[in-house]
Amino acid sequence: MRGLVARAAGTPPRVEQVDLPDIDTGQVRVAIRAAGVCHSDLSMVDGTIAAPYPLLLGHEAAGVVVEIGDGVDRVAVGDHVVLNWAPPCRACWSCTHGEPWLCEHTGTPATEAGHTLDGEPLHVTLGLGALAEQVVVPQQAMVVVPSDLPFPTAALLGCAVLTGVGAIRRTADVRPGDSVAVIGLGGVGLSAVAAARAAGAATVIAVDVSPAKADLARAAGATDFLLADDTLSRAVRTLTGGRGVDHAVECVGRAATIRTAWRATRRGGQVIVVGMGGKDDIVGLSALEIFHSARTLRSSVYGSSDPDRDLPELARAVLDGSFDLDFLVTDRITLDEAPEALARMARGEGARTVVLFD
Repeated sequence: MRGLVARAAGTPPRVEQVDLPDIDTGQVRVAIRAAGVCHSDLSMVDGTIAAPYPLLLGHEAAGVVVEIGDGVDRVAVGDHVVLNWAPPCRACWSCTHGEPWLCEHTGTPATEAGHTLDGEPLHVTLGLGALAEQVVVPQQAMVVVPSDLPFPTAALLGCAVLTGVGAIRRTADVRPGDSVAVIGLGGVGLSAVAAARAAGAATVIAVDVSPAKADLARAAGATDFLLADDTLSRAVRTLTGGRGVDHAVECVGRAATIRTAWRATRRGGQVIVVGMGGKDDIVGLSALEIFHSARTLRSSVYGSSDPDRDLPELARAVLDGSFDLDFLVTDRITLDEAPEALARMARGEGARTVVLFD
């Protein structure tokens, strides 16, 4: 089958023929119908996330179950499913204490599965490798969704939407009348903007370095759009009675941006870090300002979400029209066009690009 393969950090990926393993007990083969091009894939390519190569990219996808192994009782052939790149084990300390998004057995950048045509062991991104015609995964790594949910939308629910919406609903617990700033308007950030508006936030300030994101921000529900520059914190305070926002959601993953989000938040407010940054990019805060500001700084891993609970809820909201995601997909492409989609993402263009498979 064909898939998008990265051979080394800093080297553009290319579409190759690869061999996946046969399904084993508890495993499922899924024919991918749509897969999002996510910033985490870009991080695998540019070396921000250390991963073994050759690496089959992709982890945000939806498709149809075409084969099941012995012992599979979670799905059936013909089911429409969204892939879950962090399936909780349900048995570790975090899982049994209500934090399945921190499961001790998920989050490995890549696992070995199959081979390239020249015989090298193939690694798959986050246990999935979903920018490919098929995947072979454990049954726990998927959630069944209604068959009338469009595949491009379903694919994005599994990563960008679940992460952005969860950051607002689960981590920040945004309430009606709150003020929210979202910094970084990729697929995750725009999903957070939409979720903040849906939660009843009175002020939703969308922030990005690109002025081209203004229309997308407003389509997602932002009340205001600001360019990220040295005056950002002051501009946010101007829009919030001089106080700053109740919640600043940072979707970039850089120390400078986190620091900006901190300054844009009111005393007693909270800064939610969604973006995953580098280990050597250090955020500096003085002991005095931590005490005086009374702000909370925390991260949101996978939107503090439980996909088995939250994905079906999001799917229903999309289908009944109470949560509109039509604005989120800005490009629909073929697998052969995926390398250029990653390049566009690196340049900060568009919202979400979705690869469509026959």
